[in-house]
Amino acid sequence: MNWAEAGFEVLGRHVAWSDLLGNACALATLWLAMKRTIWTWPVQFAGSVLLFAASISAHITGNALKQVLFGALAIYGWVRWSRRSRDGAPLAVRSATARERVALVTALAAGTVAVALLFQYLNSRGLNVSWAPWPDAYIFVGSAVATWAQGRALVDFWLLWVAVDLVGVPLAFHSGLVVSGAVYAVFFVLVLIGFRDWLRQSRTLEAVTT
Repeated sequence: MNWAEAGFEVLGRHVAWSDLLGNACALATLWLAMKRTIWTWPVQFAGSVLLFAASISAHITGNALKQVLFGALAIYGWVRWSRRSRDGAPLAVRSATARERVALVTALAAGTVAVALLFQYLNSRGLNVSWAPWPDAYIFVGSAVATWAQGRALVDFWLLWVAVDLVGVPLAFHSGLVVSGAVYAVFFVLVLIGFRDWLRQSRTLEAVTT
């Protein structure tokens, strides 16, 4: 057994430490994002590494590739936030412009179609990458777009996570992934709190600027 497979038994089921700690990092990432701290990104990167290892050991290649993308986006966000909060200044957050919102929605829609069609093609080739290609594609692309918007410190990234969770929670439970469904449900609560806090902060900054 390699380190990614190491874990413990709960009700007769094996729980890998890499999976457990990776999901813990994912939850911590949202909490840290609410605080607008630069630690958001190294924790997200660590979580991506752990979940990548867990996915590879479980032979879930698609999910492993998703973690590679999120790891790269974590580095992007880390660099962006570092530049915007130099000399200890708090991160300035703002609402997206109309053009940025159109770009986000367009990326979500077009990306979902492209990835879903890719999943369907791979399924037809006997690879069975997803039993629900359209919801899976929506969650995958929505998560990526939300993380990108988070890197740009846009308040709207929280709304994108709400849109992802509205599909992710029922899909996880329907798939029999009770733990993942519970984690998504906790995400949903944290996302609503984060959106409220970031929106309040952005309005305060706008008032001061004005």
